[in-house]
Amino acid sequence: MIRANWKFLRKTCKNYYFRRHSKSASTYGALESLSGMNGSMAKPIKYVLCAALSSSAKTLNWHLGIQIHAYIIRSGYEDNLFLSSALVDFYAKCFAIVDARKVFSGMKLHDQVSWTSLITGFSINGQGRDAFLLFKEMLCTQFKPNCITFTSVISACVGQNGALEHCSILHAHVIKRGYDTNNFVVSSLIDCYANWGQIDDAVLLFDETNEKDTVVYNSMISGYSKNLYSEDALKLFVEMRRKNLSPTDHTLCTILNACSSLAVLLQGRQVHSLVIRMGSERNVFVASALIDMYSKGGDIDGAQCVLDQTSKKNYVLWTSMIMGYAQCGRGSEALELFDCLLTKQELIPDHICFTAVLTACNHAGFLDKGVEYFNKMTTNYGLSPDIDQYACLVDLYARNGNLRKARDLMEEMPYDPNYVIWSSFLSSCKIYGDVELGREAADQLIKMEPCNAAPYLTLVHIYARKGLWNEVAEVRKLMQQRRIRKPAGWSW
Repeated sequence: MIRANWKFLRKTCKNYYFRRHSKSASTYGALESLSGMNGSMAKPIKYVLCAALSSSAKTLNWHLGIQIHAYIIRSGYEDNLFLSSALVDFYAKCFAIVDARKVFSGMKLHDQVSWTSLITGFSINGQGRDAFLLFKEMLCTQFKPNCITFTSVISACVGQNGALEHCSILHAHVIKRGYDTNNFVVSSLIDCYANWGQIDDAVLLFDETNEKDTVVYNSMISGYSKNLYSEDALKLFVEMRRKNLSPTDHTLCTILNACSSLAVLLQGRQVHSLVIRMGSERNVFVASALIDMYSKGGDIDGAQCVLDQTSKKNYVLWTSMIMGYAQCGRGSEALELFDCLLTKQELIPDHICFTAVLTACNHAGFLDKGVEYFNKMTTNYGLSPDIDQYACLVDLYARNGNLRKARDLMEEMPYDPNYVIWSSFLSSCKIYGDVELGREAADQLIKMEPCNAAPYLTLVHIYARKGLWNEVAEVRKLMQQRRIRKPAGWSW
């Protein structure tokens, strides 16, 4: 079996020296070098195996990687520190984190690379808690973390519950170890702070960075955009361009999202021209961001033009276009496009796609259609609706005056209604003048955000429309006691 595997490796890796100088040979050249020049090597050297494993990890070539692992065992190299670290890295990047941990645990010796490989593996596999615990364990050894270790463990804190405290601790370690001048580490810290809403800390860190490059600017622009500081994101992007720093596709997506949230079509079109000049219009995520930008700017024809000019269309683009039609009040066209794609079998809808479809039904008031598509999620596609789809259906029932059905669905769904669901439900109670359900919705919203004036004022409006002036006085008195005031309006 091993001999057959080795023949396969030799066959896979032939012609190395013809490809090694080509532009794309850096990854595949390492794989091909296993056979050596003209196949003269009877037994690959450890360096070649290590390079081949690294390349298998980059190309996610699971089949080849496990054969190399088998050959390592047969050759008696399983105790080699460098090969073992490369195996940990390979399994982690191929999303086999259990196997990566098994290889790491079986190593007699560890070094900085092996510790970092497994920490990085936990990070990319979404196991932030394990990454942080392993980092703490590493600190107790003679091997100290490097900039890659810090970047990985900080990135692992993004999205993990209670990880903001970890981010501060890691930041202290970064300063202590002198890595606060490394832009990759700084970028990961900015990402982490911004993700947890600590935008002031992110800005302070950005301002203190002396040599800012594209990576640092990307992180700060993304942080502004995530926290809805879209105008600041645009200003920073202009500053970045003045410094002749070239934006990446990620930068373009982020700045297009900022244009979408501000609905600034002129600036969005300027970014579109930059996208074309850079040749990034083929990137599916950039194209999707363009469709979203044009849709939210009210130019649905511009969004359709972007879609038509994209040669390779996938579900991301189709979903963006369906959502675009829905947001522009053209629900019928959104559903027509969706049904057409299903008929041609060009689209296998996922949760996000169904959210777009239900949004279209919502905006157009198609109650029966919305219920039909909601049921199809389970019956036709085996998808269990999540809270976003339930929120769309609850809102659809409520907007059409079926408040009791909407309330029953909120009871039946396997999720607790969030602030958005209760808020939209309260708005419908206000429209249809339902005092009982309106009072319940307002009470729930007040429990969630006691200092928010909106539910108090909406409830006052419902009472006033029904002539319940004693109740109106009670709510206003309660607002005075709690010192809750409606925020002043802005004219710009």
